[in-house]
Amino acid sequence: MTTIPDPTPGAPSSRQGPLVLKSGTSWTDAWRRCLAVAPEAFRDDRVLNLWDSGWRADGRVLPATSPVDGRPIAGPPRLDGATAKAAVRAALDRHRAWRHVPLPERRARVAATLDALTEHRELLALLLVWEIGKPWRSALADVDRAIDGVRWYVDGIEPMLDGRTPLDGPVSDIASWNYPMSVLVHAMLVQALAGNAVVAKTPTDGGVACLTLACALAVREGVPFTLLSGSGRELSEALVRAPEIGCVSFVGGRDTGAAVATAVADLGKRHVLEQEGLNTWGIWNFTDWNALTAVVPKLFDYGKQRCTAYPRFVVQRALFDEFLAAYLPSVRTLRTGHPLAVERPGDPYPSLDFGPVINAAKAKDLRDQVAEAVDRGAVPLYRGRASDARFLPGQDTTAYVQPVTLLNPPPSSPLHHAEPFGPVDTVVLVDTEAELLAAMNASNGALVATLSTDDEETYARLAPQIRAFKTGHGRPRSRGDRDELFGGFGASWRGAFVGGELLVRAVTRGPAGERLPGNFPEYHLMP
Repeated sequence: MTTIPDPTPGAPSSRQGPLVLKSGTSWTDAWRRCLAVAPEAFRDDRVLNLWDSGWRADGRVLPATSPVDGRPIAGPPRLDGATAKAAVRAALDRHRAWRHVPLPERRARVAATLDALTEHRELLALLLVWEIGKPWRSALADVDRAIDGVRWYVDGIEPMLDGRTPLDGPVSDIASWNYPMSVLVHAMLVQALAGNAVVAKTPTDGGVACLTLACALAVREGVPFTLLSGSGRELSEALVRAPEIGCVSFVGGRDTGAAVATAVADLGKRHVLEQEGLNTWGIWNFTDWNALTAVVPKLFDYGKQRCTAYPRFVVQRALFDEFLAAYLPSVRTLRTGHPLAVERPGDPYPSLDFGPVINAAKAKDLRDQVAEAVDRGAVPLYRGRASDARFLPGQDTTAYVQPVTLLNPPPSSPLHHAEPFGPVDTVVLVDTEAELLAAMNASNGALVATLSTDDEETYARLAPQIRAFKTGHGRPRSRGDRDELFGGFGASWRGAFVGGELLVRAVTRGPAGERLPGNFPEYHLMP
């Protein structure tokens, strides 16, 4: 067993001696609480699938480990394709009944679900810590954003549904693992509030226990949820192509998203497909370096495992020295480590910028990409040290990646054109406005971008040429909640835009001939 060395002068932490696990936060503690809160959905050593109005001990349970420290945790009970098809057929029956439930009753059931989620918000957050490695502050924010966001719809749903009806079949939700509550559960509850039954797939890489608990609380209130585990390849026939499905909502990578996009376009299904893009931050004729210094740590929230993270800075070459003077002191303040490691058992949760990435395989992939880029000519500008991170004695740290910044990754490197989805920044230097725009548009479409420039006219002229759905002037943009529209440009998005009323419109039918706002192929008309 090893001890934690004292940090070097100037490192983020000033602790003395080895750290310990915060009292009452072990995985065993969290699991026992799940068994007590929702015994219908959890067995002694596994979670259950939810379909045909019941929790079922079917599927092949895969082993799983926590990214936090490698310990075994509950794995997904993966169903086969035939069972998933049966579950979707059963969901259609529930949908046909639910769509006729009066809106006041639907609203009351969703509101009661929000009350139950609020009661158990800390347990839901603790599950997110262990399952996907979120620091406590980020995990709690994910839960609260889901609750607060859906409550906004509950309070104002009537005008959004005026003249609209539910779809003919349930909504199918397939989402990535990084925001189980504020993206997936949020969408599921709004879709149900709008009059649809909902079928959701648990992400393969993590979040199954959190989602199971959230769905158990909703089902108790009579909300028509189906929750299935399984591989995307095996379940796609049921969750994407099945005739019973009325709409497909997907959040994930471009490769999988492209296959889903082809299927829904061929079938004429409603769809919302949010896909990755290389979000960029451009710097041109800029002097407010204090503002940049202040924002850099925020850009590393959850280790940049976010669809709206900024992993690429495109910097005017003449400003590179000033950029480094602002950027490097800020990135050196980042605090990483075990999300539940404290000096004494009763201490508050540690304040961290991020913990592990989603798993050890992803950590290795990031390290390999960085090493390959450096071998091919990229210049390391900054590398965080594991010795400065907060770890328990003897802890498995294979899923942790310290922040890295590289200058000019070569065109042959994935870091040149693709989103790393981890705490790796790249910097590209440019000399002209044309080069700036080309570098900021390297991934043919993104969700967000930012341009830092002192001149309003320059921003007004260049921003429309940046292929991102939202572009900020010297400030980061986010996915947005409540009444803020969200979508993407180019290959980062397919289908209906969402946010506020548009999220409701995406999963309901309006007047004959209605065309939903979004990115659709020209030949494809929404039914």
